[in-house]
Amino acid sequence: MAKILVVDDSAVDRRLAGGLLSKEGTITVQFCENGAEAVSAIEQAPPDLVITDLQMPEMDGLALVEHIKLTRPNLPVILMTSMGSEEIAVSALEAGAASYVPKRKLAEDLMRIVRQVMEAAAQQSSRAQLLLGMTRTEFTFELANDSTLIPPLISHIQDSVTQMGVCDEADRLRLAIALEEALTNALFHGNLELSSELRDNDAERYAAEVARRSTSPPYADRRVFVDSRFTRDQAYFVIRDEGPGFDPSNLPDPLDPECFDKAGGRGILLMRTFMSEVSFNDTGNEVTLIKRRADGGGNGEAL
Repeated sequence: MAKILVVDDSAVDRRLAGGLLSKEGTITVQFCENGAEAVSAIEQAPPDLVITDLQMPEMDGLALVEHIKLTRPNLPVILMTSMGSEEIAVSALEAGAASYVPKRKLAEDLMRIVRQVMEAAAQQSSRAQLLLGMTRTEFTFELANDSTLIPPLISHIQDSVTQMGVCDEADRLRLAIALEEALTNALFHGNLELSSELRDNDAERYAAEVARRSTSPPYADRRVFVDSRFTRDQAYFVIRDEGPGFDPSNLPDPLDPECFDKAGGRGILLMRTFMSEVSFNDTGNEVTLIKRRADGGGNGEAL
């Protein structure tokens, strides 16, 4: 039996929604009069789905959605909307609600939307269980010199390392910062051959050079290659550009306090601090980064 929590300060609307749900014969319904009551009920016995009004005393529907998103992100919420609540409904959807149904159309649409959301939630749960059995995954990207591609790539990588259990939330953030440094170095310093000093000393000229070189040979035809492999024990990245490279032996010591203020030292410091291992090839146009699982757990194969 699926358990659904209906939250509404109107007794009439609670009875209407509850009656429609109970007709299914496969749903048990629990009721609360406002968001504060709902928070307590969810903590005591989490339901499979929450259906909530938006405008309520003590704690409204938007605040309830925000609380659920923070504490139980996998618990789906359906909004019941009425005239005048459109703006808050949009905010609640942006905050994490799964769907909505106008109160004037509860009889026609409620069960259809409930089935839709619960089926999607079940598929998501099944996928999560499936991914628990994944022991290795890998992918390769070939990127044009377009910095707008870096954030979605990093987000994709973060999802992968989280699925494999390599990183907790704090390491997930640090991994993103290290990868951003490596990718921007490959694009701007490698392929476009622009220096950190120019960026820091003349930002306007730097931006103009980025725009010019991104569409001019030989820079425009160069690519950034990203090879990623993951097991339960570690994440492994090779990032290569097609620029002329540099002599890695001339890299500054990132632990030298004098390097903290130098343009070229910040990225190396962050990469070496946040990753388990960082190394460059002899020509300096390829960096390998390894992030090992902090607790040494996992049962994946070696990379």
